[in-house]
Amino acid sequence: MNPGKKNYQEMSKLSKQIIINSGIREKRAALIENNVVEDLFFERDTYQQIAGNIYRGKVKDVLPGMQAAFIDIGLDKNAFLHIGDLQLLLKEKQLKMYEENRLGIQHVLQPGQDLMTQVVKEPIGTKGAKVTCKVSLPGRYFVFLPYEKRIGISRRISEKIERERLRNLASELTGGEYGVIVRTNTYQKSKESIKNDYNYLVSVWQDILEQYNKSKAPALIYKEIELIQQIARDYLSREIDKVVIDDKGDFEKLKKLAKRIAPDIKNKIYMYRRNTPIFSTYGIEKELEKAVKRKVWLNSGGYVVFDSTEALVAIDVNTGKFTGNKNLQDTVFKTNVEAAKEIARQLRLRDIGGIIIIDFIDMTIKENQVEVLSVLEEELKKDRTRTTIMGLTRLGLVELTRKKVRERYSELIQKECPYCHGTGKVMSETTMALMVIRKITELSVEEEFEGILLELHPEVAAVLIGNRGEKLDELEEELGKEIYIRGNKELHIENINILKKGSKSSLKRYVLPVKKEEKYKVIIEEKQINNHVDGIARIEGYIIIVINGGEYVGTEIEIEIIDVHRTFARGKII
Repeated sequence: MNPGKKNYQEMSKLSKQIIINSGIREKRAALIENNVVEDLFFERDTYQQIAGNIYRGKVKDVLPGMQAAFIDIGLDKNAFLHIGDLQLLLKEKQLKMYEENRLGIQHVLQPGQDLMTQVVKEPIGTKGAKVTCKVSLPGRYFVFLPYEKRIGISRRISEKIERERLRNLASELTGGEYGVIVRTNTYQKSKESIKNDYNYLVSVWQDILEQYNKSKAPALIYKEIELIQQIARDYLSREIDKVVIDDKGDFEKLKKLAKRIAPDIKNKIYMYRRNTPIFSTYGIEKELEKAVKRKVWLNSGGYVVFDSTEALVAIDVNTGKFTGNKNLQDTVFKTNVEAAKEIARQLRLRDIGGIIIIDFIDMTIKENQVEVLSVLEEELKKDRTRTTIMGLTRLGLVELTRKKVRERYSELIQKECPYCHGTGKVMSETTMALMVIRKITELSVEEEFEGILLELHPEVAAVLIGNRGEKLDELEEELGKEIYIRGNKELHIENINILKKGSKSSLKRYVLPVKKEEKYKVIIEEKQINNHVDGIARIEGYIIIVINGGEYVGTEIEIEIIDVHRTFARGKII
């Protein structure tokens, strides 16, 4: 037996828990297996998930060139429907034409036409939702397929006798009228329980048809159930050892649901009563913090880097601090195996979808390559979202796809940085100093003024001024202007604020907030960069070098000004 497979069989016997945090305006849940967070679920009042919802939609535009149509389902943006998602509704003659590539979407749909659609992909970014006419309804034991007649069995049910029993039972229940996919939860369940779930789904479908006939497009006619109900439907099973929830109302609701659909689980549901937040107690908050970071450290000392583009997600594996105990290939192999497990987990936690490219560390031993791919494949089987490994590219990269249903976790809780606009970087101090020079030069051509006062980030100001002011002197001589600078730590490094332009005399009165021999109370903010004995204080952004003030950082002291310059003054401690 493959040693990797033995490990997975052992893992199935490990402790499994569901932890639920019912917060204000948000519900969160985590699936924990052997003290490791394996999956996360969210529900927010500011983010309405619509995947699974069914609408009566109206065709707005038909695009023969794309073999697609845009459907108005009542959202801000029209939904996208491809001809392949109309397939089940085609008549026999149309289906034959479609299979022979002789049927265009314009032969099936016309603007203004109503049809039933189900959201299969949430609106993401600038794109609207993606919809299908292949309606499906998930239940506890079945996925109900009203427009199909096929019977499918979950691949996780491997016993031949049990698969045959469930297939015969499903055939008996559907009678060839509908199709179903038998879910993993159905394993060894009684006929009566299975029948009840099927009858419930049929009744839901009848209600949907009734709502459709009564409604006027665009209209929502079926809404996917809320988070607590989803957890009860999809996860409450014999495999779960404990469910802990921190809200009394949701605790009672979950107990009632369990009593109806999973009686043997209701005594495993517990109310959380500690003062410490539940997600902190179980270490889930730390996992949430990791799930938005670019770099994820492995226990061995290696690390995995996640980089996203619009087209795909690139994942890079590195040995990092891990040096191993034997040889290079052994170190590489162990790092890659650990990374394969962590990558599969992070795909679930981050809810990454679309095209994914993994750059494992190069392995020269063929058996090691096969084993790493095997580990990755086994770990991906834990994922409820369909994931397909496409294999190795010519460059030795692993290519896979994961069904994209909604925005990634990072996109849900973060927004694009208004400064770097998604690049993850900002301009350097030197670049900004050169931009300031270009800005002053440009203004000099456009306007008449003798001097100018600028507010800059202190690090940009330091580059512009130079160690002893020599850079600023050169710039003033070149431009024929007096340049005054105020530093502001609160200012973003890419901002340039022009506070005043005018004559030399008016600027001098305006920009020098201190006078020689006068006394002031100041706070020493930092040590001087080039001379740690002296300290730096500021009054209205104007720099004051305090002689021997380096040891008083953070302290308020009284000083006397001994000399004043345009960009700084010097003072002594009284």
